[in-house]
Parts: sequence; C-alpha cells; structure tokens
Amino acid sequence: MLGMNKLFIAVMIFASGAGSVVSTAQELPELKVKVSVSPEMKASFIKGGRIILYLTRQANKEPRNGFDIVSGVTPHHWDSATDFVLDTRNKEVISAGTIGEFLNAAEPFSFQVVYKQNQDDGQENVPGNLMSEVGSAKYGAKTSLSLTLNRVIPPFEIVSHKFVKPVVIQSKCLSEFSGRPRYLRASVLLPSSYFDTPGKSYPICYRAPGLNGRYDGVNGMIANKEFSDWWFSGKAPQIVYVFLDSQGPYGDTYQVDSENNGPCGRALTEELIPEIEKRVHYKAESGKRFLAGASTGGWVVLGLQIFYPDFFNGAWSYSPDPVEFEHYGLIDIYHDESAFISRHGYLQPESRGIYGDMKWTMKECIEEENVFGGNNNYTMSGRQFGAYNAVFGPKGKDGLPALMFDPITGKIDHTIAAQWERYDLKKILEKNWATLGPRLQGKIWIWTGDMDGLLSNVATRFLKAFLDKTENPKSDAKISFTPMAGHCQEWSDKAVVEMVAEKAGGR
Repeated sequence: MLGMNKLFIAVMIFASGAGSVVSTAQELPELKVKVSVSPEMKASFIKGGRIILYLTRQANKEPRNGFDIVSGVTPHHWDSATDFVLDTRNKEVISAGTIGEFLNAAEPFSFQVVYKQNQDDGQENVPGNLMSEVGSAKYGAKTSLSLTLNRVIPPFEIVSHKFVKPVVIQSKCLSEFSGRPRYLRASVLLPSSYFDTPGKSYPICYRAPGLNGRYDGVNGMIANKEFSDWWFSGKAPQIVYVFLDSQGPYGDTYQVDSENNGPCGRALTEELIPEIEKRVHYKAESGKRFLAGASTGGWVVLGLQIFYPDFFNGAWSYSPDPVEFEHYGLIDIYHDESAFISRHGYLQPESRGIYGDMKWTMKECIEEENVFGGNNNYTMSGRQFGAYNAVFGPKGKDGLPALMFDPITGKIDHTIAAQWERYDLKKILEKNWATLGPRLQGKIWIWTGDMDGLLSNVATRFLKAFLDKTENPKSDAKISFTPMAGHCQEWSDKAVVEMVAEKAGGR
C-alpha cells in the first residue's frame, strides 16, 4: 500500500518559441517542465514513476479527465534529490496531439500534471499516484507557469448504506505471484428483503465492469433514484448483486489467469467469491451463481463462463470485446501484417460512429497509449491495448508483457499472436465443443449492436456463425443483434437483474 501522506512536488513550466506547426521534435515550440520534490516529502516519492503532462482547452474539465495534448516521460534515474526537466523536444519525451498547433492558438489553456507511481494499478488516475491542481495560462515567449503536485489521489470510497457491503481481502495467490501484497475488492448490493430473512440463500450475480472499472460502481446504482427506488420497493427481484473490481498492474485483468497479471481467475473463484458467498450465506448447491457485464465486462463474463463452465450457471454479455482474434476489430492478428494498415492499404479504424464514420485510427490510439506507458510504448499504458497485451500475451524476456505488434510501425509479431489463441473464445469452443458444449447449455446470452463503436460486433457475428453450426449438442446460446445500435446501447442493470431472476426460477 502506498503512503497517503501529503507529497509536494514543485513544477515550473517554461514555454518559448511560437513558430509554425512542424513535424520534427527539434522544430516544435519549446515546452519545459521543471520538477522538484520538497525535502520533507522525499521519503514518499517512488523512483521510476512516469510524469504525465496534460494540456486542454476543454471547459469545466480537469485536464487529466479531458485533454487535448498529453506528454509523458519516465525519469528512470531521477531520485528526487535534484530537479528534473521535462522538455517536449527531448527524444525521451513523447506526445500525442499537435503541440505546435495547440500552443500557437491565442486562447488560454489549462494544464495539469500527474506522477504515475502505483505499481499495482496500470492507470494514472488511480489511488496512490500524485497530482497537481489545475493551472491556466496563455502561451507566449515569456510564459512562466508553476504547479505543485500537492495531492495523492485517494482510495476509492464505497457509499455508506445499510444494503451495501464492501469486501476487501488480501489475495494469497496474487501476492505470491507478485512478491508483494495484492488485494481483491468487490461491493455487494443486498436485496430489499435480506435483513428480513436471516440465513436465506439468494441467487447471486457478479457484475463485471467495463474497461478498468472499479468496485465503486455500486455508488452509481444507489445514486440513481429510479434504480434505487425500484430496488428497495419490494418489486425488484430478490438477488444479491456484486460489483467486481478490475485493478491490475497493467490495467484491467479481465478476471482470468495470465502470465503477466498472475492467477486472477483462480483468485476470483477460489478466494474472493467464496469469501463473498460466505458473508451473504449463499449456498453453492443451489446452482444460482450468475454473471453479467458490458463491453470489457461482456468479454469477462463470457470468458469466465467458458473457462469455468460448471462454476457459473449463466452469463449475460453485452457488446463484448472481440471474442475471437481473426476479427480483432477488423484485424486478423494471425494473418495480417500490420495492426495499423489494412490488407487493402488503408488505415485501420479503432472506433466509429453508428453511421460508419471513423472516429479514431488504430495508429492514433496506440500513439496515445505509448505516452502513458512507462517505457514509451503501450506495454504499461494501463489502457485498452496495454491491458489486452498483458492479459492475452506471454511474458517477454525483459519480464514485461511481450508486444503483439510494434508500437511505432504496427507490424504484427505472429509468434506472439499465436499465443493469444489461449484466450480466443471461439477457437476454445471449436477445439473443445464435445466437452464444453454440454456444460454450457442454457448458460450463454449475448447482445450487441450491429454498429458497435469498437467494431466488436464483427467477432460476435463469427462466434454466432460457429455456434449455429454446432452439433452434439446443438448450442442453445441466445445471441441477438440490434441494427444501427451502438456500443452497449441497450445495457440496463434493471433488465439484466430481471433476466437473472427469471433464469433463477422466480423473483
């Protein structure tokens, strides 16, 4: 656990050279950040963290939550005894966005710094990392700005409520894997009749969050008056609803065992879930243990149902991340040469609108993830492709996740890509249908929009094509698509709870 005492890091930003927009680092307008640590706070500083500088003109947002330009650098040898200067023209500093165009605009901008140092969480806006307040300025030759990293991002808080129970335990198997204490977290929303029926075993549903979601997701349910009124009215199904947490050293763990994150699936099924169910008096022999989730959570619950076909009794998956990797978005990781350029010679899309307009390319997405990675690539970004890479891929010779594709050129390493097959859900089902098929009957429900913003519907289509052709047994998985619907558009906690209750045999 990181110390939560105040840590002060003085930051001075100097800007000069308002030239035209250019492409090489040496020609960019100069933007320097001078960072120093106060003597009384040096003991709390963790060496080897990453400095992230955010710039934005978006109103009413902290730059770290809505930025236009982001720059990052890892001062590997900085021990806080001396000042460190971040210079955006230095080859060790990488940026996403057009700095020259941004700085040369006349409007004022806001800026903020985060120091990413939490070893157990791959993201930057998480407990234990350091952050500054927000400053505002106009760019000019004599601009001199100062910031102080004077806050530690605090732990997530779970709403105080009679029917909400946080669960936090130290994981023995994850701690042994990492050589330091690692924790498992969840929050439990109890049904309205829970305290009226002591010892009763209720159906239980584990809700996997979207990418990098945390166990404080229950807070939103309590704050949502419509849902909360319904949940406590006595009209809602009487089930235990559990909010999982996806924290991992490289971002979302996807709740499965992996070479890089450790035995997360084992920790979930052998440590966290037994502890939760002991506390709420759930009886495993009742056969009413379910899963639900959307987006990343959609992949998680489908993956868990497939990897643990007898442990879980049904999964509701909305807009799951790619469930097979011949259609990883529009990329075939096993045969395509590049993650950035399609086989037709065009830029690969990463996201789109519901009318098909491309919003972001894979190349742009990875360029930004590289900024957040401690070694200037997406390996340790803590974001989507950093998480994918750590979960699905092997460990490299340097002890970090081996990159499936080059972070600069996009060239795919097919030796690494082949090892992703262990998490290709369609391939797993194809190879093991004779044994898995009977154990998955009546347990799979999938929805996706046919204009999914992350193009994940393509993989789901091919999964459905396989399941439709199965024999001995013929799959009874329910997979539906809504025309022109976007990512997670039809997700509803209320609807999911109703379906879980129906499956469990009553309200």
